Amino acid sequence: MNIKDKIILVTGGANGIGKALCERFAKEGAKKIIVADLDLANAQKVGAHINGLAFELDVSNETQVKDVVGEVLGEYGHIDLVCSNAGIAGAAGSLEVSNDIWQKIYEVNVLSHLYLARSVFPSMIETGAGYFLLTVSAAGLLTHFEAAPYSVSKHAALALAENLAIEFYDEGIRISCLCPQGVRTAMIASAEGEPENFLTAEAISAEECADVVVKGLESENFLILPHAEVAQYIVNKAENYDRWLHSLRKMRKAVLAKRGE
Repeated sequence: MNIKDKIILVTGGANGIGKALCERFAKEGAKKIIVADLDLANAQKVGAHINGLAFELDVSNETQVKDVVGEVLGEYGHIDLVCSNAGIAGAAGSLEVSNDIWQKIYEVNVLSHLYLARSVFPSMIETGAGYFLLTVSAAGLLTHFEAAPYSVSKHAALALAENLAIEFYDEGIRISCLCPQGVRTAMIASAEGEPENFLTAEAISAEECADVVVKGLESENFLILPHAEVAQYIVNKAENYDRWLHSLRKMRKAVLAKRGE
């Protein structure tokens, strides 16, 4: 996937990684970038800055997803690359998290990818080409020991991506999963007076993340890993699952002890 002259749709494009992707794609010479986000005001700012097009979009609403994709297809005839990037962090904990929060996180972090694929794949299949990038997170490959709903949803998103990559490869559609650890965005930011997120120390900028994405798309890698060490963590997990779980228990205890919990 070469970005130059491509029609690109980015969900969650108003802030964070999505914003950085939009800006980087513009530098790469994309023909048109559609910035879709629940935060319409910032989506419009990003769109204006890169000569893009902004839409208000709740990715958990399939009707809205279909409408936005339909409007873009009606205007441009095709979409070369969809970055299904919108996501939410959710809540800390597991059993104590309410069903409503579990459901909302699942809708945004999993079903939104399904809704986008359903909406855009028919046109990609018709043209015999297309690219679908899911922002998943290293939590989908490993886990997040402080936020079960987030981690579970990211595991599910990864499984969906694997299925799409298998089923639609011969239709000309390529799939990639962006799986960073900490990225310096609002998602890992700590409120004033609160302890620092344990991911902050090794966090990269959203711009650095976007740089890796462009290279990963050019190589058509299924896994795009802005933190290269994640590849070794996957190996460690597979080689000895019990040892890997033990290491995460130790890490969790250390994080909680640092906070005085």
